[in-house]
This record gives sequence, C-alpha cells and structure tokens, in this order.
Amino acid sequence: MRFVGIDVSKDWLDVHVVPEDESFRSPNNSDGIDQLAARLRELSPKRVALEASGGLEMLAVAELSAAGLPVVVVNPAQVRSFANALGKRAKTDTIDAAVIAAFAAAMKPPVRQLPDEATRLLADLVSRRRQIIAMIVAEENRARRATARQTLKSIRRLLLALRRELEGIDEEMDDHIRKSPIWLVRQKLLTSMPGVGEVTARTLLAELPELGRLDRRQIASLVGLHRSPASRANGGARASSAAAGAAFAPASSWPR
Repeated sequence: MRFVGIDVSKDWLDVHVVPEDESFRSPNNSDGIDQLAARLRELSPKRVALEASGGLEMLAVAELSAAGLPVVVVNPAQVRSFANALGKRAKTDTIDAAVIAAFAAAMKPPVRQLPDEATRLLADLVSRRRQIIAMIVAEENRARRATARQTLKSIRRLLLALRRELEGIDEEMDDHIRKSPIWLVRQKLLTSMPGVGEVTARTLLAELPELGRLDRRQIASLVGLHRSPASRANGGARASSAAAGAAFAPASSWPR
C-alpha cells in the first residue's frame, strides 16, 4: 500500500511516497497540481495527506479531491508529535513530507469523501479556475505586445475583471471545502469570543480541527493562548496548536 505525504508552501508542494521513499517537488499552482494528480493516480495511493497550512493547502486539496484521490488534511501538531516520537527533529520541506507520509501510513486517518454532487461542483470550480487563469495569462501576453494606448486600457480593464473573478472562484472553493455545517457551527462559536474575528477563527479551525469536541470554556482558554504575547512571538496559531496537541486524541478519533 502506498501513502503520500505533501508538505505545502506558498509556491511548492514537496511530495514523498512510501514505501518507495521517493521524493519530488511540484509547483503549487493549477498546472503543477494537475500534473501531480496524474502522477499520483498512477500510484493508486491509499492516502494523500497534507498538513493544514492556513489555507495554502486549499488549492491542492480541491484539485486532488476533484481528481478522485483519497485526500486527507492532517493536524500539524499531531504530525509534529509523531515526528518527535520518531526522533526526527530536523525540519526541511523534504523531511516534513516524509514525516507526513509516515504519519498517514501509521495512523491511516479516515478519508472524508465528498458526496457525488459536491464532488462534481468542486470539479466544476477547479475547471473554471483553470479557464480563468488561462485567460489572464493570454491577456497579460497581449498587454506586453500592445502598442496602442486604447488597446492597453481595454486589456487592463479585462484583467481587473478576470482577477476579481478568480478571487471569487477561490472563495467559492474555500467555502465548499471548509464551510460545511459543522465548520459553520465551530466558526460561529469562535467568533462569539471577545476580540476573535473571522480571520483568527478560520486560522484556528484550519490548524485545530478537533475544536469541535471542546466546550465554550475550553475554546475560550485556547483562544486566550492564541492571542497571548508569548503565542504571537512563537508563531500565533501554530503555538497554540502545538501547546494543545498533546491534549487531544489520535487523528482517527477527530470529529467529522
């Protein structure tokens, strides 16, 4: 059985496959993920695991899921605890991807398959996003060649509209993945805490999916840690994630 770990950064996806111990890198954009999906489908992995990365993973999760791959988003704190247990304290993108793959192989977190209708909608959004990006690239190329002032103005207006449409598509994809009824309930509870806005709530939800098992008092305590000066000095939500990680059950028992 093959398991794939993906470490996500803004520009790159570092991929590791076990048991082959094969590592490679793919651009974190539609073309790169499309090629990655085709490569992974040939491997028929049992899990394709990515860490929650504050939204950087969104496009890869959407496109790989739409391609029919068994995608799971795992908790960074759980993965780091697993790495410490293995004695792997060094951190590089390649090492992190290998640890995520090993975590997926050992823990086998459940795959949350989207309903058929939701999968089709996600696939449509992914397809439309690619079309819009292709149009943006084409217009940018025209802008570089344009010499007439009026032509350049027209191209710039169209580019502005296309980029706004791309932002809208990204928001729809993000909503489609994250704003299930369960996520909405958790976000509403978080934003009811004094001083917690939507951005903070979404960051916490991305990094701590097990928030659904906490009561209001526990969430208030965690939010206080997240907002403390020490937490901000040590990476904000990641600090609260690491501090809280040991208190939670294994990934297989997280709420769905």
